[in-house]
Amino acid sequence: MALPRTGTLHIVATPIGNRDDISARAIATLRQVAVIAAEDTRHTRPLLQHLGIDTPLVALHDHNERTAVDGLVERMRHGDDVALVSDAGTPLISDPGFRLVRAARQASLKVSPVPGASAVIAALSVAGLPSDRFIFEGFLPAKGGARKARLAELAGESRTLIFYESSHRILECLEDMREVFGVDREAVMARELTKLFETVLGAPLGELVGLVAADPNQEKGEFVVMVAGREAGEDERIAEGLRVFGILKEELPPAKAAKMAAAITGAPRKALYGA
Repeated sequence: MALPRTGTLHIVATPIGNRDDISARAIATLRQVAVIAAEDTRHTRPLLQHLGIDTPLVALHDHNERTAVDGLVERMRHGDDVALVSDAGTPLISDPGFRLVRAARQASLKVSPVPGASAVIAALSVAGLPSDRFIFEGFLPAKGGARKARLAELAGESRTLIFYESSHRILECLEDMREVFGVDREAVMARELTKLFETVLGAPLGELVGLVAADPNQEKGEFVVMVAGREAGEDERIAEGLRVFGILKEELPPAKAAKMAAAITGAPRKALYGA
């Protein structure tokens, strides 16, 4: 006797801006599943209407995920296919959903990806920064002190750093990066990717802060910020900077000694000020 069919959980990527970026497979999947679990049904419904899809929606977000998961898993146990979508891009990338995926896998249900748009990968592809090795940090802490502390932990990272940031904090975030990473560290800010006002600005952090501060429009929208990793050899420059600083501070005030040592050796001034 054949075992009853169980359903599949489809993890479906949706556009991050331009609706034409959705794949034919994603459209077919959203049409054929029994229900679509969406981060915000009010956001997903217009996309489905645009595509002519009338599949029922249920909400699955940070506040109800623990309670909603059991019902969705039970539906899949009884044969229903379920699609999971976020507001934009690939689900679970700084979005809810991992509890549902974990519960489905623990229940021996099939979980299948339907790949597509991802703001992280889209931004990295146009940044012109090293992309062979990178780390995604999601959103930094909202409060300045905690944000600087987290950035300080990443200051020695050699891989390209990728962050999400909101319009409310983008300038403060860039200013903190400038302070912690130094004015010369290369960075790229990708704003409103695939949308009408898409911009990609790349410059050393000292210049990038000025570009954004000078144009209020650059503080609007959704952001991916990428920062080059610490260059090989920077440890040596810091060591040499500290050596020169040690000599100069015997004759000069510490702040002036640090400034001159940084100019002579190329070591980040902040690292010498910290000494």
